[in-house]
Order: sequence, then C-alpha cells, then structure tokens
Amino acid sequence: MTQELIDLRSCIQEGRYADALVIIDELEGMSKQAILRNIQAYLRILLIHLIKNQLEQRLTNYWVASIRNSLMEIKKLNLKDNKKSYYINLNEWDNCIEDEIEIAVGDASVEVLNGMYNEFKLTEMVDRNQIIQSALKLLALTYSYSAKELPAIVAENLTQLVGGEDWKAGRR
Repeated sequence: MTQELIDLRSCIQEGRYADALVIIDELEGMSKQAILRNIQAYLRILLIHLIKNQLEQRLTNYWVASIRNSLMEIKKLNLKDNKKSYYINLNEWDNCIEDEIEIAVGDASVEVLNGMYNEFKLTEMVDRNQIIQSALKLLALTYSYSAKELPAIVAENLTQLVGGEDWKAGRR
C-alpha cells in the first residue's frame, strides 16, 4: 500500500488525475478485501463453536464468549463508513457460510471431543443445515440490534442451542 500512496502523490503532483483515480479505486478495493477477510475469520470462529456445540451437546462460557465476540466484531466490520450499508447484506451470508463451513469443520476437528475424530469423520457427523441455520439466525441479530444491545440478545439466543439451558442455569 505504501507504493500506491507514493504513486498517488506523484500522480496528483503531476496533474495526472485519471491515473490518481485508478489508484484510489485500487486502494478502496484493497481495503474492502481486508475487511472481508476479517469478517471471514470471525465467521469461521463462529462456525467452529457452533460445530463444537452441536457435536458435544453442550455450551461453555468460552464458546459463548467466542460466539458473542465474533458477532460483535462482524457487526463492527460489516457496517460501512456511511453507517447505512453493509459489506455483506443479510441475504448474502449463505454463500459466505458455504465458503467457510468445510474449513471450520477441519479446524473444529482439533477441538471437538479432544480431537477424537479427524475432519473426514467430523464432516460425516456434522448436520451442516443446522449449523448454517444457527449461524444465519445469529448473524441476523447483527442487523437488528445495536452494539450495546447485542451481547445480551446473543446470550439469550444461545440458551436455545443444545446445552444452552444448562449453561444459563450455571450447570455443565
């Protein structure tokens, strides 16, 4: 990016405004890609914990914190600077989840049941549709609630996952 800024300065100083606009477009594209990669990373963390919840049939404080923090970061990153539009619209998450779920299953295989199953076996065990629906439901909350309201709403929604009532009651 440093070279792009040097080139941009040079274009402006030399009056080559069309070239400067091309560089600005490139910089905007790079910025958008960086934001989308960050969103993707938080989405993967969300999916990993939903997979662990499904297969282990429980919910832990750590998983709740990870899910909540992932959703909070996704909310922050996804909202464009104009505060009116999103990088990923609500109806576009299906594709994003499809792109990430296999990697998330592989990553989860290290942790689910202390790594008892490899990613091939875990792929057979995971109910992908349930994971996708749970993820979509949680992601939808980021469009409906403020950053201040979101943590409590997420916690309440997580009580509906397997083991959520036990987690809420403080039981393991």
